[in-house]
Amino acid sequence: MKTKPLMTISSLFLATIGIFISFLPKEIAEYVNIEANNITLLFLKILGALYMGFGILNWMAKGTLIGGIYNRPIVFGNIMHFGVGAVALAKVMNSIQEYTAIIIALTIIYAIFALLFIYLFKINPTQIEK
Repeated sequence: MKTKPLMTISSLFLATIGIFISFLPKEIAEYVNIEANNITLLFLKILGALYMGFGILNWMAKGTLIGGIYNRPIVFGNIMHFGVGAVALAKVMNSIQEYTAIIIALTIIYAIFALLFIYLFKINPTQIEK
């Protein structure tokens, strides 16, 4: 499996979400009908920073050997983020009435990334092509 496309696509996905959350926290809060007070906006900005940080981590690791014992913390961090995120989104998907299209799309994307990173975690790094 070529790892560079996976790392590039995941980094762009995470960075895009991070940029939107960081620079449009008030608009996002209003869109999802939550009170846009200072604490809520602060948490959204911190969440955006986390997404951007994880995106840049994946971007910077895209050219390195990944899989097996190589860059295991990066792969496992992605598994945790996308795996736990997919499960959380799937749980909410059944009980939410609004924004179902967004939740379903995010659930599918998160599940795909989780499965790809799990596969990457299990393969032999000598079989990996950058």
